[in-house]
Amino acid sequence: MYKFLFFLSVFLLSTACMKGKKVDLIVHNARIHVMDDLNAIDQAMAIKDGKIVEVGPERQILNKYRADEEVDCKGKDVYPGFTDAHGHLFSYAKQKLGINLTGVKSWGTLLVLVEKYQESRNAKFVIGSGWDQSLWASDVMPTNTDLNQLFPNIPVALYRVDGHAVLVNDFLLRKAGINQTTKVQGGQILLENGVCTGLLVDKAMDLVKSHLPDYKEVDYQKTILEIQEELFQYGITGVHEAGITQRERVILERMVRANQLKLNIYAMLLANEENFLFAQKKGVYEYKNLSIRSFKMFADGALGSRGALLKQPYADHAEDHGLLLTPTDEIAEWVRKAIKVGYQLNTHAIGDSANSLVLKAYKAAYDANKDHRWRIEHAQVVDPLDFHYFGDYAIFPSVQPTHATTDQRWALQRLGQGRMKGAYSYFSLYEQFGMIALGTDFPVEGTNPFMTLRAAVLRQNAEGFPEAGFRKEDALPLDIALKGMTLWPQYASFSEQRRGSLKKGMEATFMILLKPLMESNIAIDNYAIKTIVKGKVVYDSESLD
Repeated sequence: MYKFLFFLSVFLLSTACMKGKKVDLIVHNARIHVMDDLNAIDQAMAIKDGKIVEVGPERQILNKYRADEEVDCKGKDVYPGFTDAHGHLFSYAKQKLGINLTGVKSWGTLLVLVEKYQESRNAKFVIGSGWDQSLWASDVMPTNTDLNQLFPNIPVALYRVDGHAVLVNDFLLRKAGINQTTKVQGGQILLENGVCTGLLVDKAMDLVKSHLPDYKEVDYQKTILEIQEELFQYGITGVHEAGITQRERVILERMVRANQLKLNIYAMLLANEENFLFAQKKGVYEYKNLSIRSFKMFADGALGSRGALLKQPYADHAEDHGLLLTPTDEIAEWVRKAIKVGYQLNTHAIGDSANSLVLKAYKAAYDANKDHRWRIEHAQVVDPLDFHYFGDYAIFPSVQPTHATTDQRWALQRLGQGRMKGAYSYFSLYEQFGMIALGTDFPVEGTNPFMTLRAAVLRQNAEGFPEAGFRKEDALPLDIALKGMTLWPQYASFSEQRRGSLKKGMEATFMILLKPLMESNIAIDNYAIKTIVKGKVVYDSESLD
């Protein structure tokens, strides 16, 4: 009897061992895009403690490992979680908390929406965003005449889609002490017949900010969690938050400490003295999934509001070159400051003149022995003679492909034919540096990453226009675009050792896609069936069942 029990126990023990090593999760029957130099595709992976233990063939993983939880992907594609390399969580939250004017087709429709919004809430102030005059039949910048009639006694501020211009009513102009004689460096107060139109461009917008109420922290937290859910549905697991204040930093940190925010957040501090003092005191700041080690600076404005700084005047407005938002000596000073505290510098530069100024400032401070990873955010119009700076001085291009497919309506009109060869030149920029980071600039554009892929690869908008692609010669191949949304944003944020690929030892942060991604046909109605962050399911559509 004892011999029988002994051999039974040995048998049971050996059977248990044959089942393999215990892990937390096995993902199998999949097409796992590892996102490495070989563009490898595997079938299964084992995950333990939030990290990938092994990735390989189906039989090898299932024989070698066992787990209480298994996910049969039924042949679906698995990719590392997307990272939006340039987005604005707080701007998007403000848009959701105020009135969203995105896609409004006429000034008249806008007025109706704003009036209904104010009346339905009995609002004591109105803040809206997203209007774009290029969608209207007139295609001219609005004035505040109608706003003054509708809202004579409360502040109204309506931000243009690019966030670089705001239309305010006279009530708010008076409150801020703005009149036709007010001047501001790096900004414009537009006049018509010597009278303020209510339109403030770039740094002129700062004059009214302190006179507008801000939202409560609890409102931001609630709305950012809604945004997080939206991003997870698309398989987006990380965001490079492109410019925050100290108040916003505190909100993000509290959400991370409370385990509410599961997105990986790489937050850029706005280049101001308060944020510099924080960087001096704290240095590189990492807490769980929140990383702060960079400054965001603005060299110029936006093309849509003619604030982007051009070497030659605008083709459709000969008096304008655009605006320099940060003087050249201050740009150089911020490069030195960033080096001093060990921070990366990420500079908004859209026009060819702004890009040239920033590239040369980076060059002047370049040290081949230091890992600066300086970035140019947008790089929308670059003089082809300046392309080489990206490669020569290891400058990371961070671009938003949907800007190209949105701006195609008027880009030629703004720039003229000569400058188009250096506009939205994503493949040329990639060739120089060998990497490129892709984002959306949400809420300027939508959060849908499949629109980003279509714009990058096919150079088409949501409607598939133009059929041949807008400046198709600078399209990115699909594998390059995918790395620009997975692996390379991690290099751009010093986190490539932790995430961005699905290799052994990396964080198990990935998504299972509904539809395959094909170079010739990128479906924009795609989404993640499941999104997993560090081995934990954060979104599940249950579509695999």
